[in-house]
Amino acid sequence: GTGADNNLYINQAIVFIEDAIQYRSINHRVDSKSLWLYRWYYSRTCQWILSLTITIILVLAFVEKPSSLTITSDVRYRLPAWNPPCGLTESIELLCFLVFMVDVSVKSYLIGWEEFWKNKWLMAYILTLIVSLTDWIVSLSFFCTENVRIRRILRPFFLLQNSSMMKKTLKSINSTLPEMASVVLLLAVHLSLFTMFAMLLFARTKDDQQDKEWVGYFRNLPDSLTSLLVLLTTANNPDVMLPAYSKNRAYSVFFILFTVLGNLFLMNLLTAIIYNQFRGYLLKSVQSSLFRRRLGIRAAFEVLSSLKETPANAQQSYVSIGALLQVLQKVEMDSRCKQAIMRSLKMCSCDQLSAAQFQKLFEELDKDAIKQHPPSPQYRSHFLQKMQFAFGHPYFGYLGNVVALANIVSICVVLVMDADKQPSERDDFFLGAINCFFILYYLLEMLLKILAMGLKRYLSYPSNRFDGLLTVILLILEIATFAVYGFPHPGWRPEFMGLLSLWDMVRLVNMLIVFRFLRIIPNMKFMALVVTTLLDLVKNLRAFAGILVVVFYAFAITGIMLFKGAVVPLGNTSIIFQGKNVISWFSLVTEEAEIIYCLLYLPFVNLICRWAKIYFVAWWLISSVIWVNLFIALLLENFIHKWDRRCHREPLSDIEYQRTVELMFRDVLEEPTEEELMEKLHQHPHLQLCR
Repeated sequence: GTGADNNLYINQAIVFIEDAIQYRSINHRVDSKSLWLYRWYYSRTCQWILSLTITIILVLAFVEKPSSLTITSDVRYRLPAWNPPCGLTESIELLCFLVFMVDVSVKSYLIGWEEFWKNKWLMAYILTLIVSLTDWIVSLSFFCTENVRIRRILRPFFLLQNSSMMKKTLKSINSTLPEMASVVLLLAVHLSLFTMFAMLLFARTKDDQQDKEWVGYFRNLPDSLTSLLVLLTTANNPDVMLPAYSKNRAYSVFFILFTVLGNLFLMNLLTAIIYNQFRGYLLKSVQSSLFRRRLGIRAAFEVLSSLKETPANAQQSYVSIGALLQVLQKVEMDSRCKQAIMRSLKMCSCDQLSAAQFQKLFEELDKDAIKQHPPSPQYRSHFLQKMQFAFGHPYFGYLGNVVALANIVSICVVLVMDADKQPSERDDFFLGAINCFFILYYLLEMLLKILAMGLKRYLSYPSNRFDGLLTVILLILEIATFAVYGFPHPGWRPEFMGLLSLWDMVRLVNMLIVFRFLRIIPNMKFMALVVTTLLDLVKNLRAFAGILVVVFYAFAITGIMLFKGAVVPLGNTSIIFQGKNVISWFSLVTEEAEIIYCLLYLPFVNLICRWAKIYFVAWWLISSVIWVNLFIALLLENFIHKWDRRCHREPLSDIEYQRTVELMFRDVLEEPTEEELMEKLHQHPHLQLCR
């Protein structure tokens, strides 16, 4: 009936607008039951359950044998770790697999059979689940005693496929690889040529004393190639050149040329190429997101124009404002955008909207999120007005910065004076007294600022929230110190009481005071620009962090399986891959060359060093060469964009602009044409338009 059709069109419009907000594809089923299932699947509860499941299956690696549940990672000192009984982690894993099977089933049903065969990610999802379940069955068949578990390496895929931005980023990286390959090939040629030169230059002679370079680094082709590869990372610099340099200073020319050409030219050329190419592909990806948003909004317009209450017009379609208001009430979107759109609708003099007006209305989604601070309180008292002017002035903040600097300097002076003293000789009176004075000043400063600005306005500034929170914590710690140890006095060195000793309490207070000194950052424009760039990276580049976790996790699990038990601890030195390596990989971004070096030149691991080289070189290429350069490229893009905005627009004191990755490229994106949108809509596999 007419009412049922109208409800269907309303629900379709709701879903299409939500797709546009989240940059999702609209190529899914649009019947009533499918729309209900679609909204249920993308609800916060379902997505939270899915995210929790992915987190649990990734965290299982820290609990499974070999377990990481020990205080120290040193195999010489740690106690035997608790290993869960067979079936415990496997049961949790099975529950996770069941959630993933429901996830892939719902996704496959919603997009339809035709779209399923076009979606490589979904097919890979199903294949990963089949392999994982098969490996899970094998584990139970062997009573959890098997050494290789393929499904553990596949676990990061569940994180990867759940993020559309992560998939776009991976696609952009994949598109950038051909351009990177040319420079990597040039780097390989550079490495090979210098390896040949080194083998000829440092050839073996009759004098064993003069052959230290040959014995240590250039005995054969694999050793020579590895030595120069490690030198390219500067990890064995200058050790690799010292034997030759001791023999003849002229040999340093070889190593200087190798380092200058490799590090200063080729590596930086690689960064430049990655920046240029990756920026283009990321821009293309963001352009695709913009097209999805415009297509979703246009699809909502087309289905709303099909409502029976809308007057038919052969020339042009229209949507009634009443129908749009009905849709907006049910759409899940940011309250700021919803209120702005509703205000625009109320100000509109007409009763109907054309396609252009409809699209323009939803351009509110593309605008910067603007946060305006509440107004200051209005005092009637002349005295309070003068206090408000004095303590709300920027100079009062500068005075607070000077006092904070004085506090830092006084702490440094005390630390320098007490550096060589024994704990029994240390007098905490001076440090306790100055901390008491400065904390009282910080409390007074906070209260005066609240008086001048009002509580709501004070809390609306992140710097004030940071400052106020630390001041409250410092006050609580100081009160606790006085309650336990009394007030400071000469010779203030009481015995240990309560949870922390007096010195621990004082140290904790001083660490928080040093941390509080970061409040000066908003007052230094260039430093504030750098910090906001870094914060934007943290907030907006979660996709890159996710892929980084995927790479670290996969290499860590692979390392555990490849090198487990390969090296046995000998005396006080050992290299062993029996624990979890996920955390240690963060330091290996800059230290993988040292590990190659150790694996090569420790005699008791000589048997595994050749295979270890392949593993660690692959890690170096992916982490240090490719990933670090990609991160530098994005850091440059974000910083340059913010610098340009700073130069072209004066900052407003009461307004904060919050931007996303999509908004970062908004100025250079091209709007899709009417013909492109309609052509794409007519290709929709499940939506039949009236025109």
